[in-house]
Amino acid sequence: MSEATRIGLEPLNTVGNDTPRVDAVERVTGAAKFTRDFKLPGMLYGKVLRSPHPHARIVSVDISEAARLPGVQAIITHEDAQVVWGAGSVNGGRQYNDPTKDATLHRRYIFNNPVRFVGDSVAAVAATDRHIAEEALSLIKVEYEELPFVLEPEAALEEGAPQVWPEGNLCPDFRANPEPMRSNIGDVETGFTEADQVFEERYDTGFIHNAQMEPRCSLTSWADEKLTLYSPSQGISNCRHDTARDLGLEDHQVRVITQYMGGGFGNKNQNQDADLVSATLSRRAGVPVMLEYSRREDWLGVHGRWPTVQYYKVGVKDDGTVTAMQLRGYSGMGPYRKNSGGISGMDAYGCPNRLREIYPVYTNRTTSGNFRAPSEPHGFYGIENMMDEVAYQIGMDPVEFTLKNMRRPTESAQFTNYSLDECIETGAEQFNWQARRRVVPGSDEGPIKRGAGFSFMMFRAGLGTSSAIVRVNANQQYTLYVGVTDIGPGAKTTMGMIAAEALGVPLSQVEVVWGDTDRCPYSVGESGSRTTIQTGYAVVQAVENLKEQVAVQGMPSGGEVLIGSATPIPSTDGKIRNCFGAHFVEVEVDTRIGTTRILKYTTVHESGRIINPTTARDQIRGATIQGIGQALHENLLYDDASGQPLTPGYYRARHLTHADIPEIEVTFIEVDDGYGPFGAKTAGESGIILAPAAVANAVANAIGNRMTSLPITRDKILGAMA
Repeated sequence: MSEATRIGLEPLNTVGNDTPRVDAVERVTGAAKFTRDFKLPGMLYGKVLRSPHPHARIVSVDISEAARLPGVQAIITHEDAQVVWGAGSVNGGRQYNDPTKDATLHRRYIFNNPVRFVGDSVAAVAATDRHIAEEALSLIKVEYEELPFVLEPEAALEEGAPQVWPEGNLCPDFRANPEPMRSNIGDVETGFTEADQVFEERYDTGFIHNAQMEPRCSLTSWADEKLTLYSPSQGISNCRHDTARDLGLEDHQVRVITQYMGGGFGNKNQNQDADLVSATLSRRAGVPVMLEYSRREDWLGVHGRWPTVQYYKVGVKDDGTVTAMQLRGYSGMGPYRKNSGGISGMDAYGCPNRLREIYPVYTNRTTSGNFRAPSEPHGFYGIENMMDEVAYQIGMDPVEFTLKNMRRPTESAQFTNYSLDECIETGAEQFNWQARRRVVPGSDEGPIKRGAGFSFMMFRAGLGTSSAIVRVNANQQYTLYVGVTDIGPGAKTTMGMIAAEALGVPLSQVEVVWGDTDRCPYSVGESGSRTTIQTGYAVVQAVENLKEQVAVQGMPSGGEVLIGSATPIPSTDGKIRNCFGAHFVEVEVDTRIGTTRILKYTTVHESGRIINPTTARDQIRGATIQGIGQALHENLLYDDASGQPLTPGYYRARHLTHADIPEIEVTFIEVDDGYGPFGAKTAGESGIILAPAAVANAVANAIGNRMTSLPITRDKILGAMA
């Protein structure tokens, strides 16, 4: 694959230069210790028994035979382990905003009765080895009373639908009221009246699993009333706080260690039920417990991106001006509302009349939650396919249509900077957009057809609080303490580079200490593309604090050290801070067998100043690959009659392999808007936002039929061409 092209700022001394990861040798030699690599004296192995039913009441659990199995040290069930999993549902760790509401409404526990999806936890065993633990699970006898179930969000809101919760299937909001999420700007009815044409369409998207390489696991050990937790966490500070809250401890009574971890993509935010189950088993057995999930368990027992149904209505004048946009959306949350269920994208347009109404709905599928840019890829797919179709229907180039209607800065909504025009125009030129797209979609002769698609995005790059500590000794060796973990973007290296640049020393003079809440300060956690911006800014401020001390006291001598620290609360002065991007893709579709092949993929991103081009480039490519998978292959399918999941795992969900991945060209437009560490912005999540929309638009341009359902599988293309 080609190197990234960079337009704009010149590199600084350390920042902006391609830099190997500070832990690269440990990773490639196998010296790096992941959670599963830790072994503690007397350690037991834990396994979880899971429900085979999509919805059932547990009548009884008989553990007597399992408890007699030699080697079994502890068994817990919903009857004797009533532990709230606070991060498992939206109200799990706190009261509703309305104090008059029942604080336990739809609360999630590590074991629940009734069970509400296939894979819901029923019991857990700790034994002297994995095989004994698995055998013990088979000896636990559970009597279930099967209950009616519902799988689709629209069906769940119909009158007479099976009730996931007695109060109904519409998820309550933060005030415990069962209401949709609404956003109303202007007057859409007036906007539709002003339109020359009005278009309507329905889109739907599937459940996409985060599919990180490292399955869920958790190792816990107690010393009196202090818990040490080894867990592949995306945010050790948040994991510590959540675990302490759920177990009735103070934060200082929990130590979380994450030295290395194998990916997360939002799947390992906060604490996980595995952490709580392992800790409860360990406390019960009086020895450390390693709890491990299989790949199937990880797929079903954790979460993935919520499936959606989206109904759009768009009014447009004959000159291409959009006068009104309306969305009615449904998000399938599974039986617990773990995250928002948002469907984003409409706000990227400057239309003055916009109405969005989203219904987050309980179903008896596996729970939905955050996955890289949680609300965006499916939302941008829906709205940008809708707008692409509108553009072709009125005879406009989609790029021209976008430049006419995209959101721009106004006096009341100022941006720290704005580069969306440049991203789109640069991408169109590099891709040779006019030559590759079909002015008349589907106009190629013969069964093998080519077409081109385009998408754009703007995505938050806001500031926020985090912490850092930097120490210097008499040898002028600097030690940086940051509470980051590294889920793939090279955060440890990035933090070291930022520190070295701020200190004016080579990176070799900076040692980075990470991943241990007893040694490191608070970090916001590697989610939401916040680490570089927030913890990186704290690093700069900690260095400034150290420099002030050196200016007064001089460098330390002998055994002395100086320590600088910072927990800044930065602000954008009321301005909107976003990153921007545009993707262009050419596809070839064989309409005889329904296959889609990507021929060319061009990306242009403005993510502020790029700290480490090597990892930033790979972040855009990796995110784009995930988006392509969402567009063409991935979905967790269910059997309507039995409620059983049919496609858990890499093979069944058809994740991309190396043979599927095209060359992805990456261009960065670099700016320094004066905010964040050296002007750095969001990069990690931004690449995935555009890919489903761009690929779907390209397929429509190639075959002349709009694919309104993701993923765009062979059967759907063949059906459209029949």
